[in-house]
Amino acid sequence: GVRLVGSEMCIRDRTSSLDAKNYLAHFKDKDDASRFLKGYGYDIEDPIQNAEMFGNFHEAIQFIKRYFLREGNPDGLDIQIPTLFYSITDISELLLITTGGSSSKVSKEDSLWAGIILKVMHTILNLDKGLRYRYFTIIQTQIFDRYYRFLFRDKEELFLENEDKSIRIPLVEFETKSTKSRESTIIKLLHKKENVAEELFDRIGIRFVTHTKTDCLRVMNFLYKNYILMANNIKPSRSQNSLINLEKFKRDQVTLVKRAIKEKLSEEEFLVALDNIAESAASKEYRNNEHTSEDYSAIHFTCRQLIKYRSPFYSQFNEIKAFAKEHDPKGEIYKKLKNLDTGPIAKEVRFFYPYEIQITDKGSHQENSEGDASHDEYKRSQVHSAMKRLFKSLIEFKSLED
Repeated sequence: GVRLVGSEMCIRDRTSSLDAKNYLAHFKDKDDASRFLKGYGYDIEDPIQNAEMFGNFHEAIQFIKRYFLREGNPDGLDIQIPTLFYSITDISELLLITTGGSSSKVSKEDSLWAGIILKVMHTILNLDKGLRYRYFTIIQTQIFDRYYRFLFRDKEELFLENEDKSIRIPLVEFETKSTKSRESTIIKLLHKKENVAEELFDRIGIRFVTHTKTDCLRVMNFLYKNYILMANNIKPSRSQNSLINLEKFKRDQVTLVKRAIKEKLSEEEFLVALDNIAESAASKEYRNNEHTSEDYSAIHFTCRQLIKYRSPFYSQFNEIKAFAKEHDPKGEIYKKLKNLDTGPIAKEVRFFYPYEIQITDKGSHQENSEGDASHDEYKRSQVHSAMKRLFKSLIEFKSLED
């Protein structure tokens, strides 16, 4: 019968190459490995492409040592990368080691290590080849500007305010995250099932911190009513509300309105009572991230924004062509510029880009920043998860305690 190796595993079990023992491939000799690399997109006979891949190999080695081994991380595994890998000068040799096709004497442990290194290299390559990465400065400017125009300071106080100043919501903080560090992005990709750089949603982030939970709902309403974020572009699978039980809040609000009418509550009394209702409706539900602590409280979701990028080259090219036409209309330079096909040069590039929004109140934000809900704990959990995933076979083989 036909023996399917990687393809069967991917299709039948929907398994990522990061979860396969031999990187979803079987290499018999150097020619086999070279053809695999060409199919992957790299011709190692090309010195530039070979140098790039070799650079990724060394980055993968250093990354593993820093984050997953005891020598760089106190919580890492108490093992070392075999010396065999420090003498490799040909990337195809690394591929052959994974399935025992190497001419060198290779142990089972060496093969497992080769697979681990290749998986980290694959992740780094995915990150570096993200098409939209080149537009990142434009992306963050366009996203943040949409929010900055509604932020105002009055002395030491910060407010979210609409254009006619009819609505003003006091804020404790407004924070932006302009990019994840390279290392954080690699860690995140290593524990994501899909392991694709284009699927990262939190390279850009925005956080609103309000004084009360009621104001969190007001901020949500403000962003929606002023078309700062489009509800149509919110990603449902990446939306969670661990701050307020909205059903309970709405029921109690109806009761409060009836009470306010009956008892003729003042506006101040009504708002105090509304804040109390919001606090009593605090929720710890709707969590969709395994690394998020149970103590984390926020309205957290992913939105997308249409980014518009105008290529400066297009206008500069037209300026040069106009200059050549004006000064030497019959010259060879103008003729070549005139006949040059500019069709592939897009005047404007448009694409949607995802970013995260977090809305929380002052008390919840303080709790989120402490203990198990802190960012440090969150990152430690991610590193541990990535380590267990990458080193699963080696941990089992060596009976290691992770």
